[in-house]
Amino acid sequence: MKNSKLLIVSTSKIHGSEYMAYIKDEVLEFFTGINTLTFIPYARPGGISYDEYTNLVSKALSPFGLNVKGIHEYENPKKAIEQAEGIFTGGGNTFVLVKTLYENGLMDLISKRVKNGTPYMGSSAGSNITGLSLCTTNDMPIVYPPSFDTLGLVPFNINPHYLDPDPNSKHQGETRETRINEFHHFNSQPVIGLREGSWLWVENGKIHLKGNLKARIFKAGKPPVEISPQDITEHLV
Repeated sequence: MKNSKLLIVSTSKIHGSEYMAYIKDEVLEFFTGINTLTFIPYARPGGISYDEYTNLVSKALSPFGLNVKGIHEYENPKKAIEQAEGIFTGGGNTFVLVKTLYENGLMDLISKRVKNGTPYMGSSAGSNITGLSLCTTNDMPIVYPPSFDTLGLVPFNINPHYLDPDPNSKHQGETRETRINEFHHFNSQPVIGLREGSWLWVENGKIHLKGNLKARIFKAGKPPVEISPQDITEHLV
């Protein structure tokens, strides 16, 4: 994590806002000096095509002065990552994303590039994979990846789109907190629940929670803790 520069975003779009609009200033600052982003559309939200997804991202980010090129547009995806100025992995289904990254031999390569300083932004599923495993995703396992291990860029897991229980709801299903507690019966790494509109900026070995909302940090065998936007490194490392 020491040399990694990460923007770990819970969601690409909040209610009433256009795609990436609410986090425009952060994206611009994060990718300062970068002309072309290599976009990874493998998570395919709603099953859309790679071209459709890349066009959506390009339309949103080109006004920021960022060119976007989908990794599928390169003849060799490994070479695309090796030459990338910056990497953005979009949201969708985390199982599909992880399976495709392994099939293309990219999981270790992306991890290596980012650990050597290539800026990486993820949204939702793209944020899930910055952690140690995909096991705290909210997605259905619609495909079977060869491993649940992910990029390991941070020493914890992420639960994007974290939802608090609704005290007025009559729904009897498990809450996010219940699911994360189940995870901790078998796994020891911390989990951070990122609410909509929140993000982590990781740089120089420090983890900053940003946005207007608190995040919820879960550790095995301990009560969850609510943390306000600030340097939260000591809670997760």
